[in-house]
Amino acid sequence: MRPDIYLIYLCLRLLALLPLRVLHRCGAALGTLVLWRGGRTAHHTAVNLRIARPALPYDDRAPLLREVMAEGGKSISEIVKVWGSDAERALTLVREVRGEDLFDAALAAGKGVIIAAPHLGCWELLNYWLCRKTPMAILYRPPRIAAVEGLLREVRGALAPEQIRADGAGVRTLYKRLAAGGTVGILPDQKPRAGEGRLAPFFGRDALTMVLLPRLAARTGATVLFAFAERLPAGAGYRIHLLAAPSGIDDPDAQVACTALNRGVQDCVELAFTQYQWQYKRWSADGLVSPYDRENG
Repeated sequence: MRPDIYLIYLCLRLLALLPLRVLHRCGAALGTLVLWRGGRTAHHTAVNLRIARPALPYDDRAPLLREVMAEGGKSISEIVKVWGSDAERALTLVREVRGEDLFDAALAAGKGVIIAAPHLGCWELLNYWLCRKTPMAILYRPPRIAAVEGLLREVRGALAPEQIRADGAGVRTLYKRLAAGGTVGILPDQKPRAGEGRLAPFFGRDALTMVLLPRLAARTGATVLFAFAERLPAGAGYRIHLLAAPSGIDDPDAQVACTALNRGVQDCVELAFTQYQWQYKRWSADGLVSPYDRENG
């Protein structure tokens, strides 16, 4: 590990000694500061909220935006606790699990499990919880700074998922894992590359949606479950949710399957609306009028 990356690791270990409620307060302050300064993050978030909540009265938009930005700040500061603590110690923050029986049944069926984990709540803690239950591989794109991979391996420790690159070889590995009854994790709301997705409704507006997850489900017969770790108020910990996928997610018709995929993400978001990563430009794609351009927003 590079000296500068190791220094970051030591800082994480030190800051993880702070109570979660303190880290969340710091994160909320950070999110409020970002909102106060304006800029692209605040603008993209405001646009997304108008799309997702079109009927919300104007007077209610500002409080919702403030809450969403505060939760976004918490998603950054809580990483200190999750990465800076031993994985098993971090898992003591899980206070409740809803839908664990669905996961146990899917594992017992032996036909493979696909975990669809949206950008919602604390996904790093969710990874720990899932990996303690069963070995898991996740599809990922390498960080821009290669040395960060070493940091991730160090902080995740024994509960680190196997990381599979999002390329042709990686996709073939996912098929093999599922065919052998294994578990894989995919971000279902990750925008696909051009030519690798399908437009499907998300909160009533077309969004470029991946076809990979539905194809994996259709070709392997694996069970698809949606999952996320909800942040509880006042730094009280987290609640893990596992939900059955909407019907049609493994449909051979890509349009039907992608629509079901987005519906599954939306069902999760509605359980913890303000904890979704609303700054993400989910509704931008080639061939679509971008709502994020100032003149179109």
